[in-house]
Amino acid sequence: MRHRQKRLKLNRFTSWRKSTLNNMVKSLLIYQSIRTTLIKAKAAQPIAEKLISIGKKNTLAARRQAYDLLGSHRLVNLLFNDISARFNQRAGGYTRIIKLGSRRGDNADIAILELIEIKKKEIVKSKKVKIEKPVKEIPAADIKTDLKEKGEPKAQAEIKEKPPITKKPAKKFFKGLRQIFKKERDSL
Repeated sequence: MRHRQKRLKLNRFTSWRKSTLNNMVKSLLIYQSIRTTLIKAKAAQPIAEKLISIGKKNTLAARRQAYDLLGSHRLVNLLFNDISARFNQRAGGYTRIIKLGSRRGDNADIAILELIEIKKKEIVKSKKVKIEKPVKEIPAADIKTDLKEKGEPKAQAEIKEKPPITKKPAKKFFKGLRQIFKKERDSL
């Protein structure tokens, strides 16, 4: 009998369901907020809560337990150093689910699963600085001699643009077949 075996199956095999929930928890730790279906959010919430509780212990055994689920040393360090440090004063309830409505295509309920205390990242946009190449200075005597010979200075002669190269359209091997097959991926 299956006494006390209730869980959200998510219409998946056991290994598939576990990997789906593990990936959602990893994404939650990285991005601190994820948008998913309501059922998946409810299934992933207890796993995330347990991970943060493990992170608050900060022992070697706890780090190994977290690594077993997360599979990445960077995520384990993020969990123990940054995320669990935010929740030291809190006894539980580290995540929340915010309902958004239903999805357009299949009418599934959509929700946001996020950490209670989100650390805002400072986005620093680096401005692209153009590095100007030093221009070679032409002595005045050279310009005068070039003016006499060509009628224009040497600096302006280098600036002239090359004419654009025109490509001939490629010949179609299968002439009208693309018109017969409307989707390009189906054509030969």
